[in-house]
Amino acid sequence: MSVLFVALPLALALGAAGMIACVYCIRGGQYDDLETPAVRILIDDRDTRSKPAMDADSDRRSNPDA
Repeated sequence: MSVLFVALPLALALGAAGMIACVYCIRGGQYDDLETPAVRILIDDRDTRSKPAMDADSDRRSNPDA
């Protein structure tokens, strides 16, 4: 019987902590968009990998002998 005096408040405290953590995450926006992160890996982002075009002025500054 004395074990219940320890186990019951401990279980209630852990349950309350879980509920508080769940509400905190929901209000913080953790569960707003569940689809986009899973599809983000499939998006082809060629624009970010393309090299910038070099103009003639920048080529002359880097190589004055040319």
